[in-house]
Amino acid sequence: MGSKTKTEQLYIEDEEAIAKKRKNFTRIGQWSFGIIFLLAWELLSKWKIIDSYYWSSPSTIWKTGYIAWTEGSLWNDLLYTSGATIFGFGLGTFFGALLGLSFWWSYYYSRISEPYLIAFNAIPKLALAPVLVILFGIGFGSKVVLAFMMTIITTALAAYSGVKAVDKDLEKLMYSLGAKRWHVFTKVVVPTTMPWIVSSLKINIALALAGTIVGEFISSRQGIGRMILYAGQIMNINLVWVGVAVLSILSIVMYFATVWLEKLLLKGRNGE
Repeated sequence: MGSKTKTEQLYIEDEEAIAKKRKNFTRIGQWSFGIIFLLAWELLSKWKIIDSYYWSSPSTIWKTGYIAWTEGSLWNDLLYTSGATIFGFGLGTFFGALLGLSFWWSYYYSRISEPYLIAFNAIPKLALAPVLVILFGIGFGSKVVLAFMMTIITTALAAYSGVKAVDKDLEKLMYSLGAKRWHVFTKVVVPTTMPWIVSSLKINIALALAGTIVGEFISSRQGIGRMILYAGQIMNINLVWVGVAVLSILSIVMYFATVWLEKLLLKGRNGE
C-alpha cells in the first residue's frame, strides 16, 4: 500500500515537472516569436524591402511614441480609452450576469425573452454607435455606453447557458430538505453559473475595447482612437502606428488582467 502511494506521488511530481517545462517552453516561444517579428520588421524596413512610409519600423514607432508620451497627450489618451473600456466592461458584465441569472426565476419569462435576446445579440452594435454618440454626447459617457452595449448581451447569454445547465435533481434535493427558492438560487444556481460568466470575460474585454475605439473614431475629444484618426487626417503614419502599438499593448494587458480575475473568481473550484 505504501509502495503504491509512493509511486503515485512520483507520478504526480513527474506530471508537475512536465507541466512546468511546457509552461516555460511556451513563454520562451512567445517571447522569441515577438522579438524575431520585430527584428524582421525593422530589417525589412531598413533594407527598403517594405515601404517604410506606410509600414514604418519598430525603432521609428518607438521614437514617435516617446515624443507623444513626453510632449503630447498620449498618457491622457491612454487613460481615457482604458477608463471607458474598463468602466463599460464592468457594467456590462455585472448587469449582463444579473440579466442572465434572472431567467432562472421564471420559465415563461426566460422563454419569452430568449428570442429577443438572441435577436439583439445578432444586431451589429457598432452600427448603433452614431446614434449612441448623438444621444449621450461626444464625451466619456458615450464611450462607456458603447463598451457596455458590446458586453452585456454576451454575458447575459453566457449566464443563461449556465442557468440551463443547473442540475435539476440537485434543485429538487434542496427543496426536499426545506430550502427556500432564494437559498437554491444562491447555493446552487449562482455557483453553477459562475464558470459560464467568467468564461465570457476574455471575450468581453476585447469587445469593450472595440466599442470604445469605434466611439472615439466617430467623435471624441480624447482617446487613442481619436489620436489615430487625427494622425491619419494629417498623414502622420508613424503616429498611426504608435496608436496601433499602444492599443495592442493595452489589449494584452487587459487580457492578462481578465485571466488573473478569472483565476481569482474560480479559486478553489479546481482544487487550487
